[in-house]
Amino acid sequence: MGVTSVTSGVRDRLGQALFERVAGPEGPAKRDRIHYTEGPRWFDGDSPIAVVHGDASMFIGGIRALLLQTLHPAAMLAVSEHSGFRGDMWGRLHRTSEFLATTTFATAEDAQRQVDIVQAIHRRVVGTMPDGSAYAASDPHLLRWVHVAEVDSFLRAHTVYGKQQLDQGQRDDYVAQVGTIAARLGATDLPGTEAELGEVMASYRPELRGTAEAREAVRYLLFRPPLPLAARPAYGVLVAAAVGLMPAWTRVPLRLPWLPVTERTVVRAMGSAATGTIRWAMTPPD
Repeated sequence: MGVTSVTSGVRDRLGQALFERVAGPEGPAKRDRIHYTEGPRWFDGDSPIAVVHGDASMFIGGIRALLLQTLHPAAMLAVSEHSGFRGDMWGRLHRTSEFLATTTFATAEDAQRQVDIVQAIHRRVVGTMPDGSAYAASDPHLLRWVHVAEVDSFLRAHTVYGKQQLDQGQRDDYVAQVGTIAARLGATDLPGTEAELGEVMASYRPELRGTAEAREAVRYLLFRPPLPLAARPAYGVLVAAAVGLMPAWTRVPLRLPWLPVTERTVVRAMGSAATGTIRWAMTPPD
């Protein structure tokens, strides 16, 4: 057997394993539906949102987004009481992955169907905070926090680990494009540029804190993922890269490690290697 055949075999096995983890057992059928169904799309295939959401850096950005979102007490309680970050962690990952892929790459009809499904779920996610106030996943203010935490995470991860870099105009276009999806879900007052994204992120600071539920979720994501032992070293590299992109002010409330020099050198080198491997594994051979 030649070197090329061996390499292709490794690539196929690694790519399949990664794809199944993210997309779920019905991944191939979803992929065919999303990418190969004919019809108009919300976004062009070479638009900034397609560039960012189609890159391997999304693995790191997604983990950072989950960590960042835990800082909002209402968002964290909604996840803890209604979704769960333990038993259904990978189910949540599959659903989020499918939503992003569908709204970015699928037909307009399919994308709107996904939005309708998520809106129906949000309407059922209601509850009461410890102080007696109500929370609802459909609250535009809460939806905006979840949205900007994701956008900030995806854009930062792509800046550091993405293959095709965006200029400032494209970065602003990305923020605006993703905002049109969030608006369909019911979020309001959304940022349209990267500068506005930073302003909105800063406006939430007074509401954010590290609750007991948030710290438990972080410990679970960092140290107790439901993964085979063989997959944990690679996952650890992605987690370290995601933590390395977290703002300094989040380290104390979430009890995250902070090693600035190591994060800028060793962790980034390992993160670049990991995303490069994922990108290679997920790319079909010529």
